[in-house]
Amino acid sequence: MTSASSSSARNLFAESKQRLAERVQVNMNNISSLARQIQRGSKSNELLTKAAREMASTEHQIETSEENLKKMQLIAVHIGYQFENIHKSAKMLTEINEQITAMQR
Repeated sequence: MTSASSSSARNLFAESKQRLAERVQVNMNNISSLARQIQRGSKSNELLTKAAREMASTEHQIETSEENLKKMQLIAVHIGYQFENIHKSAKMLTEINEQITAMQR
C-alpha cells in the first residue's frame, strides 16, 4: 500500500509541478506582452513629441514665409510707384523733345 500511495503522491506532485510550470509560462508570456505594449507606448510618445517639434518648426517657417510675402508686396508697390514715375518722365522727355524741335524751327 505504501508504494501505491507514494506513487500516487509522486503523480500528484508531478501534476502540480506541471501546472505550476504552465502557469509560469503563461505569466511570462503576459509579462513579455506587457513589455512590448509599454515599449510601443513609449515609441508612440516619442513619435508624438517628434511630430509636435516638426509642427512647431513648420509653423515658424509659415510665419517667416508670411513676413517675406508682406515684404515682397511692399517691394512690388514701390516698384509700381517707380514705374509710374519713370513713365511720367519718359512722357515728359517726349514732350520736351517736341518743344525743342518746335523751337528749332
